[in-house]
Amino acid sequence: MTETDDLFETSVSASRPARRARSSRAQANVTLRWLHTYTSMISLLVVLFFALTGITLNHPDWVFGTGDVKSTLTGTLPAGWIKDGTVNWLTVAETLRADQNLKGRAGETRFDGNEADISFVGPGYSADTAIVAATGKYTVNVLQQGGVAVMNDLHRGRDTGGAWKWLIDLSGGILALVAITGIGILLYLKKTRNQALTVMGLASVVVIALAWHAIA
Repeated sequence: MTETDDLFETSVSASRPARRARSSRAQANVTLRWLHTYTSMISLLVVLFFALTGITLNHPDWVFGTGDVKSTLTGTLPAGWIKDGTVNWLTVAETLRADQNLKGRAGETRFDGNEADISFVGPGYSADTAIVAATGKYTVNVLQQGGVAVMNDLHRGRDTGGAWKWLIDLSGGILALVAITGIGILLYLKKTRNQALTVMGLASVVVIALAWHAIA
């Protein structure tokens, strides 16, 4: 092997790690773009929903013509709802749902020997029931809020049940992945990387300063 061949072999050997590094970076870039694109598409509706309801939460006086509706319902529970001083709350809840078309989840219950209370709650909805133990007569105060209040409660996960809370957690994880992959893609954009990181840094400082001012 000649000296020229030795130099060529050395040059080829030295370039292999560089090629592998470039190939790894290119593959990482492709993977980040793929993840960013599809998680963005999956979370598009979620982002829109939480963005809009974030605004309405900040303006609770906005009702768009759909204000609260209050009503009072009365009735009498059938015999057997209470036995030996113990309330059968399942029977009470099912009877009230069937007779008065109540909705939401059965929430807090209370019984003091003279009166029994049970509440039904849902996004933008509550039905507070007071029952006279001696007679079984009850009064239900129903509050149905407008569509904006319903969306605000969904945003907060208030009175929504486990499935919706799970969706909120999943949505938060997806949005975090969108943000992380977006930053990762940014690091591969040599022409705009420095300017973009500078803007991101300044925006972060502003957000932290506003948060500090809000809690101070």
